[in-house]
Order: sequence, then C-alpha cells, then structure tokens
Amino acid sequence: MKNFALIGAAGYIAPRHLRAIKETNNVLVAALDKNDSVGIMDSYFPNADFFVEFERFDRHIEKLKRQQNIQLDYVSICTPNYLHDSHIRMALRRGADAICEKPLVLNPWNVDALEAIEQESGNKINTILQLRLHPSIIKLKQKIESEKRDEKYEVDLTYLTSRGNWYHVSWKGDESKSGGITTNIGIHFYDMLSWIFGDVQENIVHLREKDKASGYLEFEKARVRWFLSVDEEMLPKEIKEVGQRTFRSIIVDREEVEFSGGFTDLHTLSYQEILKGNGFGLNDARQSIEIVHNIRNKEISNLGETHPFLIKTRK
Repeated sequence: MKNFALIGAAGYIAPRHLRAIKETNNVLVAALDKNDSVGIMDSYFPNADFFVEFERFDRHIEKLKRQQNIQLDYVSICTPNYLHDSHIRMALRRGADAICEKPLVLNPWNVDALEAIEQESGNKINTILQLRLHPSIIKLKQKIESEKRDEKYEVDLTYLTSRGNWYHVSWKGDESKSGGITTNIGIHFYDMLSWIFGDVQENIVHLREKDKASGYLEFEKARVRWFLSVDEEMLPKEIKEVGQRTFRSIIVDREEVEFSGGFTDLHTLSYQEILKGNGFGLNDARQSIEIVHNIRNKEISNLGETHPFLIKTRK
C-alpha cells in the first residue's frame, strides 16, 4: 500500500480522490483543509489525521517520517486553482509525487517553473485529465486517427452547468484565483479537443463574462465553436423539465458524441494509471493551459464562426 496525504479535503472534488485512494487499496495518513466540514472522511479513512493549519500538517508529516519511518508516496491536491503550484512544490520537496486536480496551474510559465523542480527532485507531477480515459472520447479519438482525412472536422462543444449565487462569492468567482469559467469548468474540454484534434492554430474569443464564455478554436484537424456557461437560464427547456442542471454536448460533423454518462469511476481509473507510472504530466497539461490563458487575455472579436448558443444570448 502507498501512503497518501490530501490537501483540500473539504472541497467539492475531494470525495472522488478519497474514493480513488480507497479503491486502489492505499491509505490516507493525513489530510489538510482550512475548513473543517470534512465528515466525508468517515466514509473512507476515519483514522486519517486531519489538520486545519498547514504548519501543524507539515510538522505531522515530518514526525511520521522521523519517528515512525512513514514516508509519503503521494500528495493529492484538491485546493483552489491558484494554490496548486505551491502545493505541488510542497509535495515534491517532501519526496512525494503529486496528483493535482485540473487546472494544474493558471499560466504557461507556471508549468516551466514546475518542470524545473520536478527535474531537481526526481519526483513526478501528475494531473487529472479524466476525459482522456472516457470510453466515448477514446472511441472518438480512434475514429479520427483511423480516417486520416484532409478536410477538417466541424465541431460544436457546449457545456452548461448551473451554479448558484454562492459560486460568484467563492474563490471560483474570482478570476485571479480560479482563472474564470473557461479555466475552472472548461479546461478538461480544451484538453480533450487538443488531445484528439492536434495543435491549436487559431484562438478567437467572442464572449467572456463571469458566467458564460464563447469562442472559436481551430486545431490541426478541426474547427471548433465552443460555449460554456454556469447560468441556469442557458439550459435548454427539455433539460430543465426533467430536473437536470447540467448539459454536455459534443457534435462532430453534425453527429452527437454520447458521453453524458461514465464519469463516476474516472478518478479511480486515473489513480490506477498513475500508480502504474502512466499518469498525465506537465507536457500533457501544457496546451490546454496555454489555451485558457490566451482566452483570458485576448480581445473580444467578431471573427470566426459563432456558436448557436451565443446567437441565443444576443437575442
């Protein structure tokens, strides 16, 4: 069994990491979060030590190493986006590999800095890019690779996930901490697109607001119109009527790619691959980080093809 620590135990995504550690038959020795609403730990690791102050957490990790010869193998990081690189450095300095939620970091130069400390430490930085493990997405990638056609695919990507008023008050609503919605909720889709369709050739932003964004991306093999939103009003009527709060859609050459299900076990699958030495690292994450950084900093433009949902917002 491998020894894990987890930073950000009270966060939304932490239970998936707790479950993944448990289901891969490993042990959580310590967890940290400044908030103490972490009763979920009882379902997985009730005996893990928990801290609300980093200094006490750090001291405990040192004591485990010096007094009980317990060395951390991995540190799982589920903290706010802007803290990721700091917590990754802490993990590597402790002699552990890091497993960090996306976005790995907010800016491309942060990747370069982490690359240097990864080389110095000899430890590995892994990130969670679970859509690369989704059966429907793997099938789509295999289809694109097998067809080897010259003309580009036409793609519409839509992701609508409702968030209440709390979202904009929390760190997620602060662009300096979250990177905005394209970084916070969209980055795994941009990673998926670049993984399937190749390098980015053009990046145009049509809309960039606190609760919605839209634009046009051109890859080596595809022309993509994308739209993201956390505004409940953007949900299609038929989705609202059945009580759902999330709508995902990928249309490739007018054909819908079915990937609405199959998400629940992807973190466990990610951990299984990481433990085998097959985790996604800095270079895997780099292009999607560059995409969202450029989206945050580009001027709004009317060039490029417009997503149908953007037309809807302007009526």
